[in-house]
Amino acid sequence: MKPPPFEYRAPATIGEALALLERHGYDAKVLAGGQSLVPLLNFRLARPAVIVDINAVEGLDRIVDDEGTREVSIGALVRLADAERSDVVARRCPLLVEALRYVGHRTVRNRGTVGGSLAHADPAAELPLVLRALDGRVRAVSPRGGRELPAADLFVGYLQTALAPDEILVEARFPWIGRGVRWSFIEFSRRSGDFALAAACVVLSVGPSGIEGARIAVAGGGPVPIRASEAEAALVRGGEGAIRDAAEHAAAACDVESDIHASAEYRRELVSTLVRRAVVAATAA
Repeated sequence: MKPPPFEYRAPATIGEALALLERHGYDAKVLAGGQSLVPLLNFRLARPAVIVDINAVEGLDRIVDDEGTREVSIGALVRLADAERSDVVARRCPLLVEALRYVGHRTVRNRGTVGGSLAHADPAAELPLVLRALDGRVRAVSPRGGRELPAADLFVGYLQTALAPDEILVEARFPWIGRGVRWSFIEFSRRSGDFALAAACVVLSVGPSGIEGARIAVAGGGPVPIRASEAEAALVRGGEGAIRDAAEHAAAACDVESDIHASAEYRRELVSTLVRRAVVAATAA
């Protein structure tokens, strides 16, 4: 398959890129790593009149350890493989490194970008799930200025974000995982490198009395990554059967339909199993 005709532009600055988006609006698409957009073009599921390639824009490929905010700042053009190999990410947010290892194959991670994965907003993708679990945020810029979007507000539907047509995601910020925090990331796909049928991300704050705080997020359970708040509360309450209850609450929070890959019942059962396994793995760490 070949893509439909389009005008290709490669701006050298973020200002030039924004001017192109302001001029063309919905008729323009931003190209970063191309691992999502190029297949959509080739299958003619996307038909933009203009492609705005931002790979020449300086300053979007940096990983910064921000001690002031206790976050890892990752530029939109940072390749997934570079984030996976980063000493800063490994030290401050090892959960993200673990999740990145599940993304496609090495060739995909060599080219795909952090910003592109988040802006594509696949509900089964690994990076949106981690950002949601950690209450991370992104920074976006437009001709009107810049703004920050928490993960809870960024993802609004299947392959949809709150970003405006003339807005570019330029940075993602993942909070540090501090001492006393345990975590686990588990996903299931039919074959290595395939899109996940479901995934679970668990982050636990553990104290002398047990679990004092919990974050449980699920991918593949609906059109956006899901924070299972009732499952989190069940773990904090504790008691016999807390893990089972958390898994059941997580499955109940899912908004799924049957498709060619799995029935809705199967996906809910899979979510329950993955959450239970992730909690057990985190508490055993």
